[in-house]
Amino acid sequence: MQEHFVHPNIKARYYMLGELTAKTRYVWIVCHGYGQLARYFIRKFEALKAPDTVILAPEGLSRFYLEGFSGKVGATWMTRENRLVEIENYTSYLNSIYEHIAARVQPETKVIVLGFSQGTATVCRWVLHQDLAIHHLVLWAGEFPPDIDKSMAAARLKDLRTSYVFGTGDPFITEERIRTQMERLKELSHSPGVLEFQGGHDIQAETLERLRMLIFG
Repeated sequence: MQEHFVHPNIKARYYMLGELTAKTRYVWIVCHGYGQLARYFIRKFEALKAPDTVILAPEGLSRFYLEGFSGKVGATWMTRENRLVEIENYTSYLNSIYEHIAARVQPETKVIVLGFSQGTATVCRWVLHQDLAIHHLVLWAGEFPPDIDKSMAAARLKDLRTSYVFGTGDPFITEERIRTQMERLKELSHSPGVLEFQGGHDIQAETLERLRMLIFG
């Protein structure tokens, strides 16, 4: 038995708050966690809405029923099955979104990329392997992937500001995991800004505002 691949043309959706124009100064690309859908996830970023700000929420290319064979649907960025091809696919998809943005805004427009939970590893694998003009990388309640190419990541992180955000009541983010994340980034000669809040595994509007102030002052 031999494994083969084809390259079909597919449609992949994303959701957007605001409108990309020549007056857009800030674009947030926000990637959801495991089992979420972009149209619900993007609502958590209403606090960032402003005339000069646009929020885009891509969606994982693989969808599934969250319970059984019907009912609520969620999406995932990848699984362990055929993982390298899935990473290649979502990287290509995210590149297409970035190119769509770049063609419609001014060169000085700042792009902020945020990954939540599973979306954290997703944005790291994307941003740190591409030559993209990213202003800030936000890792929210997730993990820096241990399998990422260290030399490439270190080179990209050298000129890229990052923030690590987590809730003190998040059952998935233990002190040990936080320590592991900081050690991984330290190995890359990088120290992110750390922002913690009282809460669980979620996006908080108040914390988003604090994050915006941290990034832009």
